[in-house]
Amino acid sequence: MKFYYSVFFVLVVNFTFAQESVVFEEPINGPKIVFSEEKHEFGDIIQGDVIEHIFEFSNGGNSPLILQDVKTTCGCTVPEWPRTPLAPGATAELKVKFNSAGKIGIQNKVITIISNATNQTSRVMIVTNVNPKS
Repeated sequence: MKFYYSVFFVLVVNFTFAQESVVFEEPINGPKIVFSEEKHEFGDIIQGDVIEHIFEFSNGGNSPLILQDVKTTCGCTVPEWPRTPLAPGATAELKVKFNSAGKIGIQNKVITIISNATNQTSRVMIVTNVNPKS
């Protein structure tokens, strides 16, 4: 009798591990913000320079995307973003200006985007090395 239980157990284990794993990809239900790049490196700049970069993004979801707020790590970084809803599949721009006055060394500035997207909080970053004026 133990032999039959052992054979049954081995068969059950083999069938269990022989099954293919099934991965279901959930459809995006709502807006989704998708950035073409999440980090931009300016390289070296001189203290006092004002630099800017435009981050392009799109709505990869199936309903309008609304950017509710865009926050920065300090007052030296100023974002400009569209205040109107972005239709599914449409693209827009997030412009970020950085004023290096009073800054020296490597600067990592994080911009946090809060929206109605399924990924509610997104982040992009600018990086630069500020050299002192000669």
